[in-house]
Amino acid sequence: MSDIQPKFTIIIPVYNDSEGINNTLDHILRQDSISEVVVVDNASTDDTSEIIQSFTANNPRIRSYCERQIQGSYAARNTGLQHADGDVLAFLDADETVDSDWLETALATMDEQGVDYLGCNVELTLPEDTLVGRYNAHTGFPVKQYLENENYAPTCALLVRREVFEEVGFFDARLISGGDREFGERVHEAGYDQGYAEDAVVYHPARTRFESLAKKNFRVGRGFCQKQRYYPERYGTPGIPPRPSGSGNDDEEGDELSLATRLAFAFLSFAMLTCRGLGYYYEFLFGEERDDIPAPTS
Repeated sequence: MSDIQPKFTIIIPVYNDSEGINNTLDHILRQDSISEVVVVDNASTDDTSEIIQSFTANNPRIRSYCERQIQGSYAARNTGLQHADGDVLAFLDADETVDSDWLETALATMDEQGVDYLGCNVELTLPEDTLVGRYNAHTGFPVKQYLENENYAPTCALLVRREVFEEVGFFDARLISGGDREFGERVHEAGYDQGYAEDAVVYHPARTRFESLAKKNFRVGRGFCQKQRYYPERYGTPGIPPRPSGSGNDDEEGDELSLATRLAFAFLSFAMLTCRGLGYYYEFLFGEERDDIPAPTS
């Protein structure tokens, strides 16, 4: 595997998550096969930057940068892309861990399937056992379904060959959510092959608090409205919210849930859909076009 190591870069954006970035870097640096990690701090206000510096001071495999001009994970990922040396770029989130053979498995799958864009299997873990956490873990990340039905994989577990970015452009930094789907669709429309690696596992902690999950869904709603604003030919006219797509897991595991749990999950599902709607109409009524941020170019 030594011949592919210099061609592989992991890009990790982070904002105000010192514990998450500490856990992720500590975990992946135990793997000798990972030769380059680019961490991009999105102008954190806590001690995230100090944690990153404690790693970069002692490990030449890590390089760190800061994205201060644009607040958003896609802008941070784009900054990482500008500084990464790899021919294959992998994207993780700051609070994730991976299997010990994740790198080898993912790269081997890309070669076996002959694809340029690869989504990995995301398994949600429960840092603490709460109803919200179990609901989030139950709905999960059906990455295979995302790829089959919507032509994208989430950026928390994604590998892309550099030439793809050179042709279709970077992520759309104007979006606060949904940029992974918008980019994946661009990749698909450009004719690149997309694949899924069932055995390349990324572990993502579930959101265990109602407030955290609600904020995410509010952001998702805002992001969809933004996509309509910038890409009406693909997502429809702003003012008409999307239909809920569902998680893809309910039918598979619903019979295993108690009636009380199913009722609680139904309530949470309605609450999260409401949060998305609130986020959508907040963006529709009060959001402004981010004219200071350029659209992605090929």
